[in-house]
Amino acid sequence: MKKNKEKIILILLVIATFVMTILRFLWNEKGRVNPDSLRFMRTSKVFPEIDNTTTPLGYPLSLKFFTLFGFDEFWASKLIGLGAYLFLVLFAWKKNFYLKEIILIGGLFSFVSIFSYTMSETLILPFVFIFLYLAYQIITEKLKGLKAILYLSLILIALYNIRYPALFIMFATGVFGVFNYKKSYGKTFIYSGIIGLVFVILYKFLFIDYFNENYVDSFLEIGLHPTSKLLTELFEGLTTVFNPFIHILNPAGGIVNYGIIGIGLLNIILMLFLFLKNKLTETEKFFLTIGGIGIACSFFIQYFYSVNPLDYRLLAPFTLSIWLVYFKKLYDIFGKLTYAITAFSLLTGFAFTWLARGNYLENRQEIKTFLHDEDLENGRLNFYMESEEELEKMRIAELISTVNPNVKVTFKPEDTLKNNTLTKYKVLQKIKIDKNQFQ
Repeated sequence: MKKNKEKIILILLVIATFVMTILRFLWNEKGRVNPDSLRFMRTSKVFPEIDNTTTPLGYPLSLKFFTLFGFDEFWASKLIGLGAYLFLVLFAWKKNFYLKEIILIGGLFSFVSIFSYTMSETLILPFVFIFLYLAYQIITEKLKGLKAILYLSLILIALYNIRYPALFIMFATGVFGVFNYKKSYGKTFIYSGIIGLVFVILYKFLFIDYFNENYVDSFLEIGLHPTSKLLTELFEGLTTVFNPFIHILNPAGGIVNYGIIGIGLLNIILMLFLFLKNKLTETEKFFLTIGGIGIACSFFIQYFYSVNPLDYRLLAPFTLSIWLVYFKKLYDIFGKLTYAITAFSLLTGFAFTWLARGNYLENRQEIKTFLHDEDLENGRLNFYMESEEELEKMRIAELISTVNPNVKVTFKPEDTLKNNTLTKYKVLQKIKIDKNQFQ
């Protein structure tokens, strides 16, 4: 009877998470896209032309795949997000591998926000989970020899073809192997990590340099940010990442941020306490190694590679393994009460999404009608901005990209004379956009 009740709770959490993910992008003025989303969709739209090498082709090609079935790039991205969540649950159920924990994690508002985003993190999370499962199989000696090396190497290469930070996972895999060199599985992790790194080198010379020989030089720059700034951003990033209820700080500051940071900090302290107090299995040690080294590398790369401040989205491929261990420990102590964390997180997310709601479908129709009237539904489209800091203008460009992905932001005033260049004024003089009530 108790098991049946628990199954009902898990099913209800899955349904609630699925519905909340849909609401998260429908109740957003631009459907949960950002400037990177614009580039992903454009890359998919113009393929086989290689539009850029800033990101791997894994996610854009997955968008392209779904467009073969009649979906546009925007709706393809939402199918991938919803499919990614369902895959995690079904894979965990089928393999009897952290099922309760993955349902608890998937329902956290931060992960709901990821699954609803048009971003490559939605695609990489299922592959990270498969990677963790294969590692578990190897550590428990259910998968051995050349077969183990092959499978682990292939999943590492797949991860890199979705997001470049998978390089950190390769590195962490090798490090774990070095520290466990004398154990039967140690060499498997070392060899797989080396194979992954060899692929990265070949990828750099055979793909990136071929299409953009100045890529590395243009992105590498020593001393980009002072340590004081990076440490502050790291602290704020980790305390929001590990806040199970609210993962975003108010940019305007205020007392609310102290509460958000405080809850996250207390949760991190509890995590560390549980990890240190309870004996960890070899698999759990591997999970924490991947997460810890991934976060550390994400921090240090900022000294010479320009990336956004670390947040729940950028760190998701590394925090997933940490959350898995954490929720397992919590469940061992509190049992079914642990589900209350995810339930409350979903309620918090619903309240936040409702209060800040904008109507994406209404805005999409407005943009679609506008582009049709201007004969700009198809083909290359430019959107003029004076600088990248003009967030309101960027939001319009992002919204346009959900209808016509082949849009580029331009900062050249002379481009405004072209018929295929739009400006904020040209758009807003003819249509009205239903904005989120809280930006």
